[in-house]
Amino acid sequence: MSCPHVHSTDLNPPKSSQSVYREDCTQCFDSQDDEAGIDVCLSCFNGGCAGDRNHSLFHHTTSSHPLVLNIKRTRKQVQRDEPPPKLTKLAIAAETEDDKYQTTTLVKCYACGIQDVDKTTGRLPLVVDAVLNAMTFAKQEEIKAWEQEFTACEHTLYLDQQDGREIESQHLGGCSQCDLKENLWLCLVCGNLGCGRAQFGGVGGNSHGLAHATESGHGVAVKLGSITPEGTADVYCYLCNEERIDPELASHLAHWGINIAEREKTEKSLMEMQVEQNLKWDFSMMTEDGKESTPLFGRGFTGLKNIGNTCYLASTVQCLFSLPAFQQRYFHPDQPPPVTTLPAEDLETQLRKLADGLVSDRYSRPETNEQVGVDDSDTPHQKGLSPAMFKHLIGRGHEEFSTMRQQDAFEFLLHLFKLIHVSNNADLEADPVQSFRFVLEQRLQCLNCKRVRYRTDEQDNISIPVPVRRKQTSAGEAPLGDDSKGLEFEAVSLKECLDIFTSSSTVELTCPSCGSNSGFSKQSKFKTFPKNLAINPLRFEIIGWVPTKLDIPVLVTAEPFDLSQYKSTGLQPNEEELPEDANVGGSVGGPAAFVPDEAALGQLESMGFPRVRCEKALHATGNADAEAAMNWLFAHMEDADIDEPLNLGGGGAASTGASSDDADKISQLGDMGISVPQARKALRECNGDVNRALDWVFSHPDDQGDFGEEPGAVEPAKPKALPGIADTPAKFELQSVVCHKGRSIHAGHYVAFIRKAIPGQGEEKQWVLFNDEKVVKAVDVDEMLRQAYVYFFSLL
Repeated sequence: MSCPHVHSTDLNPPKSSQSVYREDCTQCFDSQDDEAGIDVCLSCFNGGCAGDRNHSLFHHTTSSHPLVLNIKRTRKQVQRDEPPPKLTKLAIAAETEDDKYQTTTLVKCYACGIQDVDKTTGRLPLVVDAVLNAMTFAKQEEIKAWEQEFTACEHTLYLDQQDGREIESQHLGGCSQCDLKENLWLCLVCGNLGCGRAQFGGVGGNSHGLAHATESGHGVAVKLGSITPEGTADVYCYLCNEERIDPELASHLAHWGINIAEREKTEKSLMEMQVEQNLKWDFSMMTEDGKESTPLFGRGFTGLKNIGNTCYLASTVQCLFSLPAFQQRYFHPDQPPPVTTLPAEDLETQLRKLADGLVSDRYSRPETNEQVGVDDSDTPHQKGLSPAMFKHLIGRGHEEFSTMRQQDAFEFLLHLFKLIHVSNNADLEADPVQSFRFVLEQRLQCLNCKRVRYRTDEQDNISIPVPVRRKQTSAGEAPLGDDSKGLEFEAVSLKECLDIFTSSSTVELTCPSCGSNSGFSKQSKFKTFPKNLAINPLRFEIIGWVPTKLDIPVLVTAEPFDLSQYKSTGLQPNEEELPEDANVGGSVGGPAAFVPDEAALGQLESMGFPRVRCEKALHATGNADAEAAMNWLFAHMEDADIDEPLNLGGGGAASTGASSDDADKISQLGDMGISVPQARKALRECNGDVNRALDWVFSHPDDQGDFGEEPGAVEPAKPKALPGIADTPAKFELQSVVCHKGRSIHAGHYVAFIRKAIPGQGEEKQWVLFNDEKVVKAVDVDEMLRQAYVYFFSLL
């Protein structure tokens, strides 16, 4: 029986810009390595599992795309007597999939009901071959992220080329000094063609390109086989000894008679090979005393594979999906997936996929070791799930999380909270972040007339100051210097940190009631408590303008503790409020002034930041804490208006408002679920900056926005119930922590420790270590708790 769909003109090979999802299903973590394999849609290249869940059939039902290519992969047995040697940047292992796996394929047509369509008919040969040779989605996105790190240099920007000539095509087929015909590098200065350095396990090379650069002093060369018609290629500067970007690559190649539009990529780029090598990195799971950790498997014990500096992501989501709020919201194994045309681009789908992978026991099993010659005593670990689709979606458009650099786990938590909140379109019942939200009440009291002002702020976390007390080397001696090895700090209790966080401080403000300049006392306490409380202890000092992490032990236990003592009492009968129209620190009856958090402001100013920048940073980050504001400052140092006074849209800001009410920006925020009035006001408050406006909306959930010239058409806002729980006692229990090793938050390694009941070991919760793909029973728990970077507590 023949299939008419194989002749369809809609059947075309994937373009270089299209993603091919042939590694794992877009709606679950079933992969090409499973018994049923993966079905790749030959119309849109979506990947759907073909096993018991059959998301491939679900995709056909919702899209009507008829043909799929089923791909199944099995590991070859490979004899390895010893590990490969460490490789340099330009000598990277190029082991292919064919070296490691046996791959079988067949074409199916759902429309015709044919399970094995002849792959040699119609347009199938071209399309099937292109799908099998296309870069996978995961690798494509990783390479894009790494390539964002590349920059031009003076040698590519000001390239001085010798007299141009057209190089005969036959002279582009081999090295000028040997017989090698691949791994060829063209010198863009003089047109010499030389072979590259030898690559272990891949293409050979005699380093004649490097020799030419050394002898001639010519710096810039391009790898011929990596050139694409889109204008990308491997460009290397020997003078900088780094990969670079050549903005004028097309014209520089045309100088030697090479038309870039006619070139075809025939070899792997250096980045592709480097990504392959990075994926082979492993982490040791030995305890400090040299003992092997005990691996755990089963429901809720699934690891996440490190796909290149992604431990910050893995540790954070492991903690979140161990909580009932996230499990109940996203773990629905018995429900069909959301209907969407692009599952890999849909946040709801990817969060459900992640929950299914982490919460179920479907993927938590020992990895079968099919390599011959490996010591049988090696402790088996699971393969781990690759969070490639989730990472790409969460990081898309973000200047930091879209890259492959190490990131701050706490910043990532807040970024993820923001995206999840926006994706739920303010539906509080559907928003799991709501379980983290609570209200802090700030009390201001004039030191002269004793009148008070109360203000409430919704939050989903707190960052608490950790006092720095360096130990003295001996009696009477000064503390050790910052560069001293073995520097130690006095341990601090979590209670002391919370005491400082909720303590009273003095701020220099003018009282609008009595006119006194004596200042105000300011204190913040909990008006309500969240079901889940995220705490970030601030263990940092700014050393040379770089935030440096301090190893200050914070004493906390898994025993429940009561936060009732930190609950605000609200306006008391004997207290007199400041007039409603009184603007603290401003004029009576004027627009409400922004009052920066004085403790955070003082911290920032002590670091050397100008006051104007500090106030702007605190306003942009919701007046949350010094760390968030500091990170904002580092990210906006080059802003043209960074030193302009904070403009809150009052009085003569009409011109600013006009530029802020940009239709494209409002539409962009609208795509994120933000209403037009909210977007209009947020942009006006943030001088038209979309990213800051998004933060502003998230920090002001009660503000309905600016309804322009039609306020009469708007119904009065109903009083909104405060998030959180006001009842006491408020006993919290530690559930999980994110730990970090390393002196900088942007380097080192993150892991998660989570309290769980281990099957077969009773109902009592025990600490489990999630170190990327490896999940083991934890040891040295006390030390882990002292050095935690983010604490997750749950209300009992």
